[in-house]
Amino acid sequence: MTAAEVSEAAQEIEKLLALHPKGFDLSLDRITRLLAALGNPDRRLPPVIHVAGTNGKGSATAFSRAILEAAGYSVHVHTSPHLVNWHERYRLGARGGKGRLVSDPVLADAVRRVAAANAGQKVTVFELLTAVTFLLFAEHPADVAIIEVGLGGRYDATNVIARPACSVIMPISLDHQAYLGDRVELIAAEKAGIMKRGCPVVIGHQEEDGARDVLVETAERLGCPTSVYGQDFMAHEEYGRLIYQDEGGLADLPLPRLPGRHQYANAAAAIRAVRAAGFEVPEAAIEKGLASVEWPGRLQRLAGGKLSHHGPAGAEIWIDGGHNPGAGQVIAEAMAGFEEREPRPLFLIIGMINTKDPVGYFQAFLDLAEQVFTVPIHGSDAGLDPVALAADAASAGFETNATSSVAEALGLIAELTQEDPVPPRILIGGSLYLVGNVLAENGTPPQ
Repeated sequence: MTAAEVSEAAQEIEKLLALHPKGFDLSLDRITRLLAALGNPDRRLPPVIHVAGTNGKGSATAFSRAILEAAGYSVHVHTSPHLVNWHERYRLGARGGKGRLVSDPVLADAVRRVAAANAGQKVTVFELLTAVTFLLFAEHPADVAIIEVGLGGRYDATNVIARPACSVIMPISLDHQAYLGDRVELIAAEKAGIMKRGCPVVIGHQEEDGARDVLVETAERLGCPTSVYGQDFMAHEEYGRLIYQDEGGLADLPLPRLPGRHQYANAAAAIRAVRAAGFEVPEAAIEKGLASVEWPGRLQRLAGGKLSHHGPAGAEIWIDGGHNPGAGQVIAEAMAGFEEREPRPLFLIIGMINTKDPVGYFQAFLDLAEQVFTVPIHGSDAGLDPVALAADAASAGFETNATSSVAEALGLIAELTQEDPVPPRILIGGSLYLVGNVLAENGTPPQ
């Protein structure tokens, strides 16, 4: 995709950003009105797998897509936010092959039509872009649509879907407390809002019993056929293989291509979801899907590129957009797994926005990381000042260094470790915005 192609849709969306407020509207009134003006494209979708959760929903979406495509289905996918280009939010399915990100002319045209249908009425940009999702997915044939929730569930703009083929709730932890509540039980209640009476529900691995109880109680009250991780399905590693189990028996599968033990449960939820949604997915398709799955910016290794050259020679550089304490825990667990297999000193380069819990995130890496370097985030007005973020890291118990850029932080780590016999391992993360900055600067945007 060329810069010229990117600019047409981006310019249309920038017009919307200048006219309408940022943020979220926690009701469905405006999106319902807008979709009615567009002829209710949300009622003309293929079967929908609707995915919510604090952490892991992107991975579950990626696994579900990979498995379904391997089984020969054409798959639309909506995710948010994007990392580098707006087009990443909209992947259109293709018959007999992998889907592709929406082309720029098609996206620009859809944005213009949604803006025209809105006719200047009060709305958020997320609601407009969600309407674009439904318009694109209704107008382009596919066998299935996987739609990721933006924020919460009950009042998220995607929650106009009346009869999902399956609702999926991935791990829940504290995040967006100002909108969703300050206890996991309250957040779970909001996420459970995507469940629809009588429609299948898959509940992924939940660390908190309170969250799982709320989800199960809601599903039972709505009469939903329900599958719960650890009870109705599960997965574990055995001799370098992934063993998936449900009432149908055992499946001996390859380990997921996405690194980290937390991906075992995410993959299991996806397997269960596509089956609960009514799709035939033979074991060979599951194997292919697990081996080919891609999810940019989530424990992704940077292999070359402009930015990586600033770091130490031979360094292992990872990027991840996880940004809350729950995500910090699973990323830290993955880093600990890497350390077991190949010991290297670990350094963190972190940027975060001001709606997160930096101290809780940093605490997950105590006894793992040597030092924290903090950096600014470009493209978000909510980015934390590196000096303030460094103070948060220090309060969590780290030696810290506030820097002006990822390139500077990589250079400082190179100086610090130049005499070390083993090149370091570096994690760049704390925000999807930062990951997007890194991918753009490195010259390796998602495809």
